[in-house]
Amino acid sequence: MNARLEAVAALEQRIGHVFTDRELLERALTHASVGDGARKVRHNERLEFLGDRVLNLLAAERLLGGDVDAREGLLSPRLAALVNGKACARVARRIGLDQALRLSGSASKIGARESDGVLGDACEALMAALYVDGGLEVARTFFNEAWQEEFDHPGAARGGDPKTRLQEWAQARGLPLPRYQIVGRTGPDHAPQFTVSVAIEGFDPEQGAAGSRQEAEKAAAQVMLDRRA
Repeated sequence: MNARLEAVAALEQRIGHVFTDRELLERALTHASVGDGARKVRHNERLEFLGDRVLNLLAAERLLGGDVDAREGLLSPRLAALVNGKACARVARRIGLDQALRLSGSASKIGARESDGVLGDACEALMAALYVDGGLEVARTFFNEAWQEEFDHPGAARGGDPKTRLQEWAQARGLPLPRYQIVGRTGPDHAPQFTVSVAIEGFDPEQGAAGSRQEAEKAAAQVMLDRRA
C-alpha cells in the first residue's frame, strides 16, 4: 500500500466511517489541479458546495442547542467562526486530511497541501461525502467530534486578533465600537511599557499593558473578552 492509500485508510479510521461509495470519497479528496491535464478527472469543487450547506446546518443546530437564549446577533458571528476556511483547515489537519489529498505534482510543489484554502475546501467536500454516503446522522457525528476543539476554544476558532474579536462581540450586541485610550507609559525610550484602557458602552473599562501601544490594545481587548464575552 502506498503512502497516500495508507493516509486515506487512516482518515477513514479517524472519522469513524468506512465509505460504501469509494469513488465518492476519492472525489472529495481530489483537488481541481489533478484535472489540469488531458485526462478528465472528477474533483471536489461541486462537493464543496453541498458540504458548506451541511456544515452550516450542523453548526447552527449545535449552537442553538447549546444556548437556547442567545440572540441571532450573537449566534451569527459564532457560526461564522466555526465554519470559515481557517476553522475547516484546522479540522482538516487534525484528522490527517492533508496527507490523504490527491493533488497534481505542480500543486504539491507550490505548497497546496499546506494551504488553508485548499484544506478548508477539501474538508467541506468531505463533509458532503459523509452526508451523501452515510446520511445526516453520520455527518453530525463526525462534525460533533471533529469540531469539538473549535467549540472548546472559541477565541482560537474565531481567528483574528483580540481587537477584531472584541469588535465583533460589541457589534453582535448592537453596541458602539470599543474605544481605546493610553492611560500610562513607563520605562526608558528603548523599552517602553504602555498601559491602555478599552471601554465599551454599558461595561466597566478594562486595561492591558505591553511594550507597544498596539500590543497593549490587544491585551486590553483580551481582558475585556475574558471577563465579559
